[in-house]
Amino acid sequence: MKEVWIAMGLTLFAGLATGVGSVIAFTAKRTNYRFLSVATGFSAGVMLYVSFVEIFFKGLESLTEHYGDYWGHWVNAASFFGGMLVIGVIDNLIPAARNPHEPHTEDELKPLHNASAPLPDFEAVAASSVAGPPEGIHDHSRHHRNLMRMGLFTALAIGIHNFPEGLATFLAAIRDPSLGVAIAVAIALHNIPEGISVSVPIFYATGDRKKAFTYSLLSGLAEPAGAAIAYLALRVFIGDDFRLMPQQIMGILFGGIAGIMVYISVDELLPTSRAYGKGHDSLLGLVAGMLLMALSLLLMK
Repeated sequence: MKEVWIAMGLTLFAGLATGVGSVIAFTAKRTNYRFLSVATGFSAGVMLYVSFVEIFFKGLESLTEHYGDYWGHWVNAASFFGGMLVIGVIDNLIPAARNPHEPHTEDELKPLHNASAPLPDFEAVAASSVAGPPEGIHDHSRHHRNLMRMGLFTALAIGIHNFPEGLATFLAAIRDPSLGVAIAVAIALHNIPEGISVSVPIFYATGDRKKAFTYSLLSGLAEPAGAAIAYLALRVFIGDDFRLMPQQIMGILFGGIAGIMVYISVDELLPTSRAYGKGHDSLLGLVAGMLLMALSLLLMK
């Protein structure tokens, strides 16, 4: 039962990071775009390295033991691309909310730090901003109803998207707690800017920091919800001792987890890191994440 609590705690930690992003949006005097760029790139580096070096081969090991060397490789490859397909379908079915993973500009964030500051003219900002981080600028409407709708759709999109991430973190942590820690940290880092994306339009629509923070937090709690679903499914099919999980099931799950992590890194984290940063900021974060993940895996051998 101890490993279950550890796995649940890790998914909760990762999910609560959206609330951290909301707090940063309300309290930071100035958004440190370079930090966000490096942090998001770091998260991608951790996910990519741990997916290709650790999770993928853990799945392969289990599958080759069950299916043999030839078919084990085929099933592992199918599981990997199956994971990518699942998260890709989710990405295309949920409301995009004008891409919740793209950054807000300094002008968009001003009213969060100064109550007397007027709401920015987003269309003017979009037209005039050539030099700042806001390549992925949001074209928000100034009407409160539209802003609220956008914020709620963003929260919904991120919440649905976080569900399989929580499931993946939980399953990895059940099998290997150290692996679960690495994945949870990476997901937590990429949840921080997502929390900002939820908070900003809801605050503009309502003027209520508590409401904006609450919706931001709720979108992240989809991760422990995913973990709870995974736990209940394991209890139904396996019982209390998760060590009895069939090798082929664990191998398929690990292959799928690797695919999900790679998709998130390539489709979301790296483009977001590039949008926030300058020069080689995202590359520095990527390499640093890979290096730290490599060192941690080597030290745990």
